[in-house]
Amino acid sequence: MFQIPGNLQFITTADGSKTLFNSQIGENYHSKHGAFQESRHVFVKSGLEYFLNLTKKTQVSILEVGFGTGLNFLLSAEYCYEKSIELDYTGIEAFPLPETVISATGYNDYVRSDLWMAFNTHYRKALLQPAVINEICNLNIAHTELLQFVSNKKFDIIYFDAFAAIHQPEMWNDEALAHITDFLNTGGVFVTYAITGNLKRSMKRLGFSIEKAPGAPGKREMLRAVKL
Repeated sequence: MFQIPGNLQFITTADGSKTLFNSQIGENYHSKHGAFQESRHVFVKSGLEYFLNLTKKTQVSILEVGFGTGLNFLLSAEYCYEKSIELDYTGIEAFPLPETVISATGYNDYVRSDLWMAFNTHYRKALLQPAVINEICNLNIAHTELLQFVSNKKFDIIYFDAFAAIHQPEMWNDEALAHITDFLNTGGVFVTYAITGNLKRSMKRLGFSIEKAPGAPGKREMLRAVKL
C-alpha cells in the first residue's frame, strides 16, 4: 500500500504550490492554476467559511470525497485552529498516497509547523482509525471506494473533490451522489470545483438548493448546494 506509485509525478502549479499528476487517469490532483489557491477558495472559503458564517457553530464535521494529498484537510484544520472551531474530518480515499509522497508535497509552507508535523506523524494511523491531530482536530481516512463508504455519522459539509467527470464519470452519477449526500445533515453544505448541467439537475433531484458560486482562478464558476 505504501510503495511509491510509478504513475504519479509532482508538478508546480501557477501559484508556486505543488500538485500531483496522475498519468494513468490523465489529470492533476489540483488545478494547474494554483493548488493552494483552488483548495482555499473552493473548499475553505466557499464551503467551510460559508457554513460557519451561516450557522455560527463552534464545532464542524467535514466529509471529503478524494482525500488525495491532504491539502484540503490541512487548510481546513489551519482555519479551524485560528478560529477555535472543533473539527471532525473524514476523508474517503480509494488509493491512499504513500507517506513519502505526502511528506514531499511541500505543504508545510502553507500551515503551522506543528499541524504539519502532527499530520505526517498520524497519517498512517488515520488510515486505520480516527487519529487526534491536535486539541481541536480529529482525522479519519476511509480507505474505500465511494459506494462502499459507510458511517453512522452525519456531516455538516461535503467537500466533493473527485477527479473530473470526463475521467471518472462513475463518481458523478446519480447513484454516487445520492449515496454520499445521504451522510449530510439537513442544512449541510456540498461544495465542488465543478459545475455542469447534469450535476445541477442531480443535486436538485436530491433535494438541494443550488448556487453558482465564483470559481477559483482559471475557472469561472463552481457549485455550492445546501441540503433542504
